[in-house]
Amino acid sequence: MKNNAPYKNLHYLSSGKLLTLMLLIIWTNAYGQKNKDADISLFVDNLFSITEVMVTDVASPTAAARFYAYSTLGAHLAYEYATSETPDNLLFRSNYNQPLYIGETEKNLVSQLVATYTLLEVGKQIMPSGKLLAQKQEELIKYFSKGRRLSKKQLLSNIRFAEKVAMEVMKLARKDGYNELSTYTRYSPKKDQEGNWYPTPPSYMAAIDPEWRTLKTFFIDDLKGFKPKPPAHFSLEKGSDFMNQLEEVYQITSRLTEEEKLVANFWDCNPFKVSYSGHMAMGLKKISPGGHWMGITGIASQKANLSWKETLYIHALLAMTLHDAFISCWEEKYNSDRIRPETAINKYLDQKWRPILQTPPFPEYTSGHSVISSASAVLLTDYFGDDFEFIDTSEVYFGLPERSFESFLQASEEAAISRLYGGIHFRDAIDEGVKQGEKIGHYIVSKIK
Repeated sequence: MKNNAPYKNLHYLSSGKLLTLMLLIIWTNAYGQKNKDADISLFVDNLFSITEVMVTDVASPTAAARFYAYSTLGAHLAYEYATSETPDNLLFRSNYNQPLYIGETEKNLVSQLVATYTLLEVGKQIMPSGKLLAQKQEELIKYFSKGRRLSKKQLLSNIRFAEKVAMEVMKLARKDGYNELSTYTRYSPKKDQEGNWYPTPPSYMAAIDPEWRTLKTFFIDDLKGFKPKPPAHFSLEKGSDFMNQLEEVYQITSRLTEEEKLVANFWDCNPFKVSYSGHMAMGLKKISPGGHWMGITGIASQKANLSWKETLYIHALLAMTLHDAFISCWEEKYNSDRIRPETAINKYLDQKWRPILQTPPFPEYTSGHSVISSASAVLLTDYFGDDFEFIDTSEVYFGLPERSFESFLQASEEAAISRLYGGIHFRDAIDEGVKQGEKIGHYIVSKIK
């Protein structure tokens, strides 16, 4: 368990002005000094720049987790190879289990510079609008060259090294099956079968990432080992498990308290939300579920006063876990292919009913929030401790108030139940999703140790 330093209310998910201010104050006397290497907000802020690009691209929850995984892995590896002749890193504990081939190590490397530049470089290459990060790279170079702390030759040496690491990480990314997704047969809803998923209001979007289960995982060896029990059998008989759950969603959402509405919106994290005004459709920018937990990881890292090495490690591990958890969850979603509450309630109970959250465009079982939140909580609890209190400011940037939690487990439990309050998941999808995520989290913790 890490020692918890007094909480710094940095509100790192903030505007570009705050980033500029923080960049001016975090440097002290020397780049490699013993005082935790330097303030890790430099990394956290640049990681949020990647989040902003994902929001711009409307990255799906699954894609966002993949982007986080490779970009933070790149930062972690760059730091390890820059600071050690025999790096022991997460790549060796993953299913890739291989070293990077980056040739002769450059001289005069500044570990924080190469780690952050690699983070941005991988993000620039892996995301559709990644080129937007070029400006952040320029700002990073100016920051490290200010006052001639690094010469032009030294800067070029660091950039060259970071680009080598990024290139090797992108080679791994090209082998994970992502580029083959477009070759699969397009998913079609089963219109003639009751109980199966069908596109939901208001935009009736097509199913997102139906073949995501085919991607390579970082730690999970066999998806079958994490498969949840089947969802409740579809039945409209009074007293059946499915009908009881259907009525529960309908009843709970009809009498939500203000606190429950706040909880639902705080954990919404739906990048596909669309608002209509007449014939005009407007996409509302939101962070992804994985992005929310990456934010929590940054908050915890700052509160615990982690070193750069520790910060890069836990961010990469969390992101790689998110990627695996989404693959496991999506395998079940398109296997069970279950109807959403909105479709079922409108068809069988109340045609005018609408959930307070907009239903995301993919099958219902299991709950993605429940899976990835419980997996994240297991991982972060193992690293930071059982009773790690923190203030979650991850949604402040998106107009929602901060929330306080006594532990990562409490946060994950709230994230899970928020899906019931939001009217977009049945109870068993939440409960079994939590079990699925816990199993994934414990497996990865065991594997890396």
